[in-house]
Amino acid sequence: MDFYYSPRGSGCRTVIMVAKALGLELNKKLVNTSEKEHLKPEFLKLNPQHTIPTLVDNGFSIWESRAIAVYLVEKYAKDDSLFPKDPKKQALVNQRLYFDMGTLYESFIKYYYPLIRTGQAGTEEDFKKIESAFEFLNTFLEGQDYVAGDHLTLADIAIVSSVSTFEIMDFDFSKYANVSRWYANAKKVTPGWDENWDGLLQLKSIVETKWGAAK
Repeated sequence: MDFYYSPRGSGCRTVIMVAKALGLELNKKLVNTSEKEHLKPEFLKLNPQHTIPTLVDNGFSIWESRAIAVYLVEKYAKDDSLFPKDPKKQALVNQRLYFDMGTLYESFIKYYYPLIRTGQAGTEEDFKKIESAFEFLNTFLEGQDYVAGDHLTLADIAIVSSVSTFEIMDFDFSKYANVSRWYANAKKVTPGWDENWDGLLQLKSIVETKWGAAK
C-alpha cells in the first residue's frame, strides 16, 4: 500500500494512526507540496484533486483522510470495533467524523492556516468558531470516555489528530473539562500517538519560524 503524505498534515496523521491500530504497514511516500510535487502528472493520475493524504492499494486510489480510514477498516479490520456495523452506532461515528471535518478542523483552517502561511492569524470571529466547536465537543463528551460510544473508534482517532494540532498552536482548551479529560486518555490509548506527535513537532517548528520572521 503506497501512502502519499506529509507527517505534518492532520489527515495524514489520522490515517497513520488508523493503520497502526489495524497493524498495517504503509509504504510511505513523502510529498513536498512546497515543491509542487502534488502537481506532477504522475500524482495527478492517482488523484486529480492533487491532495494528501492519498492511498493506493493494489491499483485502487482513494483520498480524503476519513474516507481512507473507513476503507482501511472495512477491508482489513478483524472486527468492527473501530467502525461499528450496527447502523445507529455507525451513524454516531460518522456524525463525529463529519463534525471533525466540517466544524472542528474547519475552524482550525480558518483561524490558524493564515498564521501558518503569513504569520497573521484569522479574525476574532474565526476564533469564536473554534471556541464554539470545542463547546460542542465538550457537550458530546459529557459522561463519556470516547466521542462515539463506549470504546475507541475512528471518530476518536480523527478528532485526537485535530485536537492535538490545536494543542501545538497553544490553544488553551483547559476550560473544556470533558475535552481535557478525554484528550489525556486518548493520548494513552490511541495507537500511533508517538508518530502523530512527531509530525506535530515538525509543524510547530515551521510555525515558530514563521512567527519569528513576522516579529
